[in-house]
Amino acid sequence: MSNEQPISPVVDVRVRFVEVDSERAGQRLDNFLKLHLKGVPKTRIYRIIRKGEVRVNKGRVTADYRLAAGDNVRIPPVRMAEKAPTPSPSAGMSGAIEQSIMYEDDALLVVNKPSGMAVHGGSGVSLGVIEALRAMRPESRFLELVHRLDRDTSGCLLIAKKRSMLKHLHLQMQSGKTEKIYQLLVTGRWPNRRQTVKAPLLKNTLRSGERIVVVHPEGKTSVTHFQVLERLDGCTLVEARLETGRTHQIRVHSRHVGCPIIGDEKYGDDEVNKTMKRQGVRRLFLHAARLKVQLPDRREMVFEAPLPEDLCEGLQQLRG
Repeated sequence: MSNEQPISPVVDVRVRFVEVDSERAGQRLDNFLKLHLKGVPKTRIYRIIRKGEVRVNKGRVTADYRLAAGDNVRIPPVRMAEKAPTPSPSAGMSGAIEQSIMYEDDALLVVNKPSGMAVHGGSGVSLGVIEALRAMRPESRFLELVHRLDRDTSGCLLIAKKRSMLKHLHLQMQSGKTEKIYQLLVTGRWPNRRQTVKAPLLKNTLRSGERIVVVHPEGKTSVTHFQVLERLDGCTLVEARLETGRTHQIRVHSRHVGCPIIGDEKYGDDEVNKTMKRQGVRRLFLHAARLKVQLPDRREMVFEAPLPEDLCEGLQQLRG
């Protein structure tokens, strides 16, 4: 007989009144409620807003209302499911994250993310970098990913410690003012020393349920600038600068050129990957090497993550 206890419904019987601070100013009401009603389905949140159960300064508002500092939000009692406790990071994971911190101030944290570590939980992963950091720093009121890296991609990852920094960096990325440079090792001979790939990308789901990204005329505009760093026997070390930041953009654009990234199990060449494993490249050779951002005080900051030891060793074997 199973010892598992069923998830029981919990009723929050309190009416809460929450004053909006300066960090939440400008946030939409629906997103504000998602933070204060964790575990409640989005459909339920929109329903209580429509019914007028949520009030701002004693008045009815819509879900897209932008909150102002000092607003008083009435949050009604809501029935929700009791969630299992969030798993804690292992000592090894916590230690790896602490050692990978490249920069930190009161508003920003920069991590040189190790390959194999997800940036957030989901899809079979119980917790990633952001959940681990929140568990490691329970006193922190705000910790949010500014952008994402694939699980097997290593390198520079930005985490905001203030909502104002998150908004500022998102605006920078949307306007193309943030510089993101990656290093990758691709199959074969990259055709041109310098090359810009403009190929629209569309998310797709296969019958198996696997999600992939394909080049498609109905996809989102996607632009990557490539430059050859070194030509090796049967492969090329390339630098990529992102002009747009679509899911799997570098991986799909590399494949589109005919030179998929070595070690890429989704978009790569299986036979080449097997050969390269024997030659020392045992995982996705994609590294977020450099990030340049402008902070709210107009200071330009450049963060550089050196190529990890395992990728350096693989390159040395190929050169030898």
